[in-house]
Amino acid sequence: MNESGTDAAPDASPEGGRGAAASAPTGLSRRGLLGLAIGGGVAGLAVGAGAGLAGGVALGRARATEDARTAYDFFGGHQAGITTPVQEHLHFASFDMMPRTDRDDLISLLQDWTYASARMTQGLDVSATGAVGGSAEEPPDDTGEAQGLSAAGLTITFGFGPGLFENEDGDRYGISAQRPADLERLPAFLGDDLDPEASHGDLCIQACADDPQVAVHAIRNLSRIAFGRARLRWSQLGFGKTSRTTAAQATPRNLFGFKDGTANILADDTAALDEHVWVGASDEPSWMTGGSYLVARKIAMLIETWDRVRLSEQDTIIGRDKGEGAPLSGGTELTRPDFAGSAIDENSHVRLAHPEQNDGIRILRRGYNYVDGNNALGRLDAGLFFLSYQRDPAQFITLQKRLSTDRLNEYIRHVGSGIWAIPPGASAGSYIGADLFA
Repeated sequence: MNESGTDAAPDASPEGGRGAAASAPTGLSRRGLLGLAIGGGVAGLAVGAGAGLAGGVALGRARATEDARTAYDFFGGHQAGITTPVQEHLHFASFDMMPRTDRDDLISLLQDWTYASARMTQGLDVSATGAVGGSAEEPPDDTGEAQGLSAAGLTITFGFGPGLFENEDGDRYGISAQRPADLERLPAFLGDDLDPEASHGDLCIQACADDPQVAVHAIRNLSRIAFGRARLRWSQLGFGKTSRTTAAQATPRNLFGFKDGTANILADDTAALDEHVWVGASDEPSWMTGGSYLVARKIAMLIETWDRVRLSEQDTIIGRDKGEGAPLSGGTELTRPDFAGSAIDENSHVRLAHPEQNDGIRILRRGYNYVDGNNALGRLDAGLFFLSYQRDPAQFITLQKRLSTDRLNEYIRHVGSGIWAIPPGASAGSYIGADLFA
């Protein structure tokens, strides 16, 4: 629920290449990824539905089928899952390193995660023996629930939290000197009601896919691989994207029923990405060049309270009309808001979050709706799992402070939070975050 971006631009290619599932290599350990490019040279697949299909239902089904066959390379200059076209489902997980682990444990974990991720993003089991190819007298390498399913556009994105670099046990992994200066837990914001058991973490994994079972399979198996080295701290399932990263994607709606992410940075806007999302060569530390910073915020929505607000007031709170998504100053969804007059309330969400009101600050959003059943009062435990990528954590902090007077705050609560450094993409034959240990 944020206006920090620019409006539509043509579609573009994502970070990773797109290809069909590769054949499974045999006789190779997870660390055998060194020297192996899982997705290299794989033939591309068309994503768009074929022309001439009759009727909206047939077109939608064709697109769903095509999306399910989409595969993105894990390797590349930037990690996939940032500007990649936003998929329909999310499984996000935060991990803490286990006590008494050392530098070698951390490196081996990242190597093993890279090997498994490079395979799963191509629709393969986590290893060559996988779910059924190993000894019947030993637990299988892969849990098997994704057998028969395609890659479904799976992307897996990794991040490093502040505690990985130094915590109460000191500099366990010899990387404290490489910690980005601004990688610190976010400050307290007005209205925060954070659950410490659902916040923070040494490592994070964002798994997005167009099939929820594929996303869950990825986190489940990466958690198994981490056994003895890292433990799951908390996780979150998400559905129904609440932002877009390409012009080809329609603007989705959040659980308040409003279009969300109209002004997001899009994948082909390379100038905006370089300025606002990717860490530059002139930034420090150098191992983060081509990476980004991820902020995750679990935002509970007071659904039942909102549903009793009259429509005109809902429009005023957001600053856009609920149907078209147009700014209240007039026009269509993609019309630039006019803040000169009084049509858009001074404390509306649109006005406070818009780049024109924040010295041009922009972020790339990639959030999802969530519903976690109901709470003790019998109300929906639901809301927005907000994800944003930015070149500098200060971008998010500035915007969040600006939203302190947002009229929307009466209907939302921030209950979870975390920040992670997102390293650049791994090179084929290497592993995620390798430059940190160089």
